[in-house]
Amino acid sequence: MKPHRLSAFVLASILLSFVRLPAAGLDGVWRLDDPKPWGVKLHTFISLHTKDGALTGGVYPNGSGEIPIRSAREEAGETVFAMDWGWTFHVRPEGENLRVKVVYGDGKTSAGLAVPATAAELQPPVAIPLPAERVLPDNGLARTPPMGWNSWNHFAENVDERVVRETADAMVKSGMAAAGYVYINIDDTWEAGRDAKGEILTNSKFGDMKALADYVHSKGLKLGIYSSPGPLTCGGYTGSFGHEEQDARTYARWGIDYLKYDWCSAGRVYPNALLRAGYQKMGEALLSSGRPIVYSLCEYGMGDVWTWGPLVSGNLWRTTGDISDNWASMDHIGFNQGALAPFAGPGHWNDPDMLEVGNGGMTPTEYRTHFSLWCLLSAPLMAGNDLRTMSDETRDILSNREVIALDQDPLGREATRAFARGGIEVFTKPLVDGSVAVGVFNRNASDTPASFSWVDAGLTRRAVGIRDLWRHLDLPVSEGFAGTLPGHSCVILRVKPVGIIR
Repeated sequence: MKPHRLSAFVLASILLSFVRLPAAGLDGVWRLDDPKPWGVKLHTFISLHTKDGALTGGVYPNGSGEIPIRSAREEAGETVFAMDWGWTFHVRPEGENLRVKVVYGDGKTSAGLAVPATAAELQPPVAIPLPAERVLPDNGLARTPPMGWNSWNHFAENVDERVVRETADAMVKSGMAAAGYVYINIDDTWEAGRDAKGEILTNSKFGDMKALADYVHSKGLKLGIYSSPGPLTCGGYTGSFGHEEQDARTYARWGIDYLKYDWCSAGRVYPNALLRAGYQKMGEALLSSGRPIVYSLCEYGMGDVWTWGPLVSGNLWRTTGDISDNWASMDHIGFNQGALAPFAGPGHWNDPDMLEVGNGGMTPTEYRTHFSLWCLLSAPLMAGNDLRTMSDETRDILSNREVIALDQDPLGREATRAFARGGIEVFTKPLVDGSVAVGVFNRNASDTPASFSWVDAGLTRRAVGIRDLWRHLDLPVSEGFAGTLPGHSCVILRVKPVGIIR
């Protein structure tokens, strides 16, 4: 007996009885305002279109580019749609407006009433012509990788003047300043628009930025700040678009020593082919500001920035997307930097993003591996934790001077991978005194044995001195390394070779 076949019409009717389509009344552009208690109002735009029962469109968070809708469904009288970044939007019409609840990837929520907007409000400003590409002079700064602290990883928008002052105090009191940390860097969310003359203003979280810089300087430290080549920063605050020279002069007048410059909304104004010109414009402005300011290019590794970063007077450049406080993120970023080693050197550094040490998402063992790898990579060392409340264990990791010395070695050579096998990876870094730093890493979650000769690691001279930099011990001279490494751990050695191996 042949099986019964449903007609297409009957099958469609049955499926529609189980699949609820997006509700009507969603079409249009909507603006969701987010007033902050420090006197700034941010805006997220939602563009929706329904056709034949399907919902399309996207969200423009804080003025950034569109994040498209990936899927939509009807649930309990609301239309629910998912997006990248792990965000889920719940929306329903409410009069002429749109009731919105957002569930973020970390489970936190926000809610509000979105009002009708126009498509014109989604459009970025007209591009301002950028300078023709030219080679800018070296600014003479950051001859070793910059060391300091940045507010974003731990505090995000909750940074304020009090946090900055207390962090400067803690950097000195904890001994981190004595270990080489010097920059106290304010990341995004300090801005409050511009006055009638176009001067950038601080919001109520920050008072007199010049007085804050003076306080930080009084501690023997330096102050950093954040902006963007675009009209808005990543957080939706005022960027430097069209005000580059003016902002650079303001930073100099305040006493700023370091600028992190984040591409963000500039990507809606300029194509990536103009990345170099966009960063060159601020590089020129900083050189003309009358103050030495370290220039950090934050463009997530786009446009092969390592090939032109020094040419725009850049001192460091991001080679990757944002780091997260977990092993998978750190592992992926840290162990995939090797090909960029030839582009690092005094005054210009590959930046695999800020440190997460002490923020709680990894074990102490994993944090030691994180810190060790960044030091071998000659990476900028920007602590991202709360220095005021850090544990002794976190302080000891961040302040290990023997490991820091590898990062700050004046030769400025970035480590390269000697070999990788069975989850064990070995990196070597030549040092100015002829020694070689050898990092042995276990990327496996379980204990793993490791054994190799110095020849395997690429050393061409016999070892006459071996120092374990985490145990602070001189080891017996040997022909190589042998041991078992716990999961996600490392051993960092400083090997002094003398005499040709025969």
